Amino acid sequence: MKAPTTWLVVADAGGARLFDVDANGVLTRTPHTTIAADPAASREIASDRPGRTFDSMGEGRHAKEEPTDPHRYEKKRFAHTLAERLETAVSRHEVDRLVVASPPQLLGDLRAAMSDVLAKAVAAEVHKDLTKLPPHELERYLADELRAAVRPTAT
Repeated sequence: MKAPTTWLVVADAGGARLFDVDANGVLTRTPHTTIAADPAASREIASDRPGRTFDSMGEGRHAKEEPTDPHRYEKKRFAHTLAERLETAVSRHEVDRLVVASPPQLLGDLRAAMSDVLAKAVAAEVHKDLTKLPPHELERYLADELRAAVRPTAT
């Protein structure tokens, strides 16, 4: 029986890096996959001028507000893209366990986009933006979470 495969997912709204974690909780020095968010420019997200409406009382007119923040929408879209990529890896048995480190808002969006199968593969979550850290600092900062994720579980 092969040992379970563990990945560290370090993400923010701009992208994600996926690292392999060995049986001792040590990271590979370079990410095996990088996923870019590919955000649209502000002018492309909300290219039209907002619509106009009348006041409910009186004769004033004003612009309507956008129902959702376009940048927030792009962040949620990236969370869904990342969740789909991880779901594919779990279903193909490329990975068995995940340690996810991302800012709280993105982590919440990821949780909302996860299937039950993907959620069960998440061994640990870290609610911090660690995307700027190099691999050796990630390994030191997340040592406890990585070691706990690679330990065999009793069945």
